[in-house]
Amino acid sequence: MTYGAVDYSGDTWTVSNLKPHVSIRFKGVFKGIQFGATPPFSLRDRPDLAVDLDWFMQRYPLELTERAQARLGEQLHIHAANHARVEELKRPEYTPSVNPGFKEPEEAESYQLRAAEMLRSTGRLLLLDDVGLGKTVSFLASVADGWGLPAAVVVQPHLSSQWVVEYIQRFTHLTAHEVKDRKVRDLPSADIYVFRYSNIAAWSDYAKTLGIKTVCFDEIQELRHGTGREYGTGTAKGLGAQAFCDAALYRIGLTATPIYNYGSEIWNVVEFIAPGALGTWMEFQINWCTQHGNHWVVKDPAALGAFLIDEGLALRRTNEDPEVAKTLPPLEKVVMQVGWNEGDVETDRELQKRLAQRVLSGGFFERGAAARELDVMMRQETGIAKARAVAAYVRTLVEAGEPVLLAGWHRMVYEIWLDALGDLNPVMYTGSESQAQKRKAKEAFMAGQSLLMIMSLRSGAGLDGLQHVAAHAVYGELDWSPQVHTQFTGRLRRRGQLRPVTAHFLHVDGGSDPVIMSTLGLKASQSHGILNPFAELESATPLDDTRMRKLAKAVLEASEHG
Repeated sequence: MTYGAVDYSGDTWTVSNLKPHVSIRFKGVFKGIQFGATPPFSLRDRPDLAVDLDWFMQRYPLELTERAQARLGEQLHIHAANHARVEELKRPEYTPSVNPGFKEPEEAESYQLRAAEMLRSTGRLLLLDDVGLGKTVSFLASVADGWGLPAAVVVQPHLSSQWVVEYIQRFTHLTAHEVKDRKVRDLPSADIYVFRYSNIAAWSDYAKTLGIKTVCFDEIQELRHGTGREYGTGTAKGLGAQAFCDAALYRIGLTATPIYNYGSEIWNVVEFIAPGALGTWMEFQINWCTQHGNHWVVKDPAALGAFLIDEGLALRRTNEDPEVAKTLPPLEKVVMQVGWNEGDVETDRELQKRLAQRVLSGGFFERGAAARELDVMMRQETGIAKARAVAAYVRTLVEAGEPVLLAGWHRMVYEIWLDALGDLNPVMYTGSESQAQKRKAKEAFMAGQSLLMIMSLRSGAGLDGLQHVAAHAVYGELDWSPQVHTQFTGRLRRRGQLRPVTAHFLHVDGGSDPVIMSTLGLKASQSHGILNPFAELESATPLDDTRMRKLAKAVLEASEHG
């Protein structure tokens, strides 16, 4: 007995005449099929999909045409060979054979060529190398000789020109076209099209007409909120990214930090690269997660990381790996407590107390609103209170001749820094500057016209070149996520840096800093296990409370002690 039919033509499988109950099961396995669609279904021809199709037919036999049977056998053989190939690529003694043909004198490191061969073998890869290890070069090495072209690369807005000029044109002989706007039109022929996360939603319907074979998502953590198809909280750029994924044969995501908050975000990231690899959202929650407050936290991050790597879905090399350690400078962390300047702070203590009480005992919506307001109030107050002490610390470094990258978050904190350090001619690289202003700030810092760049904690992801002039990163404000700090330090500690890098974490014994520093341990445990499944975590905060409840309790305890 058979439950439907399968044919193959060109690069497409066509599955038709499915029984209704089999159709439901089929759509549950092949998640790329649009919700509500009915047979016949079309599937792109990939080895991993052929394996899934073969597995599905073990339970629900389908009648195959002669050409479908022949192609299925070919793809099953290719998949088995690819799996063996992945295992071969993982062996430390393996010597990569791909030759990207980069422009002289540029060349790829052996570990970058290993990643390029991994993508070619599997067609889907989440490249999780540490910040500064050249994930961009790894991708370009995979396509520079013409494999997988044309390709679409999706980047953060401030990085699109950098991708074209400093990467594609510098390393390869390929042609590139930068898409800067949302005005849909016919694009000129190119090997690589560079889109922005801010405009891919507008171009989603155009994606298929480009005929792209490969899509690359730089800083793929931008898609951590997904499409919203599963749980209704996605973003327009997530839906746009999905359209590009549907149009491409091969997919790769580049990031050192796929998780900004809690481990459940990895499901969204993996879903773009290898749909269905972690099951449905509901299955992922049941099998991998536990609920912690309003968040889903991975129960065993190390096991999840090991699964992704074992399946060839992810590849991760760290700064400590022997193959890459020789290319990077050492990192030193300085954690220093500075003074609290009450004179700069205008605080409504009674309002803080009321908000804290709502966070702990209010209704659902009341708790959420109070938590957001308390978070903003406390973090800004903390940043302002230590702003002048931070400025004095930075001045010491700059006046000693050291260029400094200063991290902050709140505009009022920036204003105090600009007032205290104005004579040092600081340049700004935050969310308030235009792309042109950011480019000008980078050029001034690189040229030595300023020894101080004030950068927003979350504005510099992917920015390259600063390592050639600076080796000191100072954290004047802290972020809830340790991965943001990793990204920020990585602006300086990367390939091309010739000096040891120092990250200075300045904190006060008050406000939000003590709670944030404690919570960072929890988040580090989530990301560390997924990124480094076989490494020991030095310390991790127990999953005993949510961050805002901790902050609320700290506020009330402070008020009780006057």
